[in-house]
Amino acid sequence: MSTETILILGGSFAGLNAAHYALKHTLAQLPKKDGVSYNVTLVNPSKDFFWRIAAPRACVSKELMPASKIFFPIEPAFASYPKGSFTFVQGSATHVEPAGRSVSVTLASGEQTSIPYAALIIATGISTPSSLFTQTTSRAGLTEEYDAFQKSLAAAKTVVIGGGGPVAVETAGEIAEFLNGKPGFMAPAVPKNPKAKVTLVCADKKMLPILREAISQQAEVFLKRLGAEVLYNTKVVTSKDGADGKTEVVLSTGKNLEADIYIDATGGRPNTGFLPKEWLDNRNKVACDPKTLRVTAAGPHVYVLGDAGSYTRGGVMDMVDAVPVAMTNLKTDLTAHFSNSQPGADRHYTANLSEQQICPVGTSKGVGAFGGYKVPSTMVWAIKGRDYLVGQLGAATVNGDQWKKESKWKPQPVVASAKAGLSSA
Repeated sequence: MSTETILILGGSFAGLNAAHYALKHTLAQLPKKDGVSYNVTLVNPSKDFFWRIAAPRACVSKELMPASKIFFPIEPAFASYPKGSFTFVQGSATHVEPAGRSVSVTLASGEQTSIPYAALIIATGISTPSSLFTQTTSRAGLTEEYDAFQKSLAAAKTVVIGGGGPVAVETAGEIAEFLNGKPGFMAPAVPKNPKAKVTLVCADKKMLPILREAISQQAEVFLKRLGAEVLYNTKVVTSKDGADGKTEVVLSTGKNLEADIYIDATGGRPNTGFLPKEWLDNRNKVACDPKTLRVTAAGPHVYVLGDAGSYTRGGVMDMVDAVPVAMTNLKTDLTAHFSNSQPGADRHYTANLSEQQICPVGTSKGVGAFGGYKVPSTMVWAIKGRDYLVGQLGAATVNGDQWKKESKWKPQPVVASAKAGLSSA
């Protein structure tokens, strides 16, 4: 018996959601063929799913965010599916062979293997300059890194954080509160004698670029109450570790800052170095059709999901909209391919570009907006600031609970010329 594989590269939010959706709603609807079985294979460097949303708090304190809350074993979450329908491979993709429709993978053991695919989903996400915010190693490796960071943080008097996005703001808030304490109800706007100086270096004129300026200013008010200062219109040019254990942070203004700890939280870089260059755009993101999420340059049955894709401005919330689109189009394309028929209608992705972002600042305050409406600080705490969504969505995400039912949509009429040739691979 031969096996046709839907190969998913990446086991974070995008990859896990795609795998569960395919297993629940795709495999069973593909054409039945004698001697042919279908399989979903997920490749990920770690055997655990890392809840990176909580990284700003988890890196600061294991008491506030223990490892048991941010790591979820992947394989047990797929144990309920029929035998042979799912395969987990612990390893990293190193090369794609488009002509042979296969991916080379370096396993955790160091051995090399090649995995053929009938369809390929690229969900490799991003890596951050600081390894505090994305998992580049095993659970044990990241836990050890957090232990070492927390030991140095406890003695820090000066901390500099580069960046103005939500991760940078959340990290500044968590660190400032951890070092200087939570301000009381009648606390001054700025602590008189903070134990540590925390500085956030923002390259733009305001923090949190998705949110309006007034909300960004409110975030600064909360940061100042915790003893954190914000420098605007300033870039970190470079950082240099000194012999005394301190770090010299060189700024674009010509001023240098000396820090016990410097954290680069300036944003993510797509994990796409193993892919053919013609598949990428000028940002090294996977170039795709922004409506269907197909990777046109890669040939038939290749799709991208998550932060590695050119279609999205990033963020986990985008998954709810994007996953059903890519997986519906995958099912449509594979059904046509295996039944030697014309593909059906495409499902289209529409980006949610509304003002929508939630950002805790410390353990009790926060700012944000949903659908263009400002969210009160107490609601930010209730939604995200309490535990960074772990309790609400952690186990449900790794188990694929939100995809128990197939996402419904209304097909539009098929345009024959636009679909020509897709079923001929």
